[in-house]
Amino acid sequence: MKYVIFLVLLIGCSGMEQSEQKKLRRLNAKGEFIHRNHDEYHYQIDTPKHRIREPYPWENGYIGQQAKITKEYFRCKGSGFNSPRTEENQTYFDCSGCHTHSLPIHQGKEFIYPILIDLLNFVQEKTRSKVIITCGHRCPAHNTYADSFNSTSKHMIGAEVDFYVEGMQEHPEEIIAILQQYYQENPYTQEYLEFERSYHHLDVSVPAWYNKEILIQLYQRKEGRDYDNQHEYPYICIQVRYDKEAKERVIYSWPKAFKGFRRY
Repeated sequence: MKYVIFLVLLIGCSGMEQSEQKKLRRLNAKGEFIHRNHDEYHYQIDTPKHRIREPYPWENGYIGQQAKITKEYFRCKGSGFNSPRTEENQTYFDCSGCHTHSLPIHQGKEFIYPILIDLLNFVQEKTRSKVIITCGHRCPAHNTYADSFNSTSKHMIGAEVDFYVEGMQEHPEEIIAILQQYYQENPYTQEYLEFERSYHHLDVSVPAWYNKEILIQLYQRKEGRDYDNQHEYPYICIQVRYDKEAKERVIYSWPKAFKGFRRY
């Protein structure tokens, strides 16, 4: 009991001491009034200007909310888990996957024609929607497995891409207009600006669009349904016709397709 009484007295004394210290601080406090006119300034402050925030380093890989498309998005979609496919008494086996081979090699590096990457990123920028690449590069084994009739596909040389835009699957014509708009907003000569129509592609019902550099095909719901395009949407195919850097036509060749990539 003595200890309890002692503890109560100790706490009480401590509280009184703190209270006295606060009173002394208030009594000793001094203040000064600042006297100046309302329009008198010691330091002139400039009027704030609106400035667009610069992107953080980790945001440079994005267009709006969408990740920028790079050549990595074009890797072969083959898989060793796919079952053998039989067609007209012929059995086809898929490749073992993109980890077993590279993209096409150009000047010692993995390569996809840059115009394809630029066009798809332009579409993402204008639509603020995600581009879904259904088929980029195909190694020869996966090309035969996916579409055995298209033995000279430019997919094998990194010069062709199939895609649709998430949320705009039913409006592919709007995406094609955006692809054409790319050439209007970038410095190109007249032969790149004007698109003509081609009626020679029998695998599509809508005539293709083409300029000097690319050809655009629109596949409707029941057209072009190879193994990589088993979805239910219309999709767009872009082929590169002309390499403006090398100043030459882009043509499929067996050495490019079969010997132009590394096997691991």
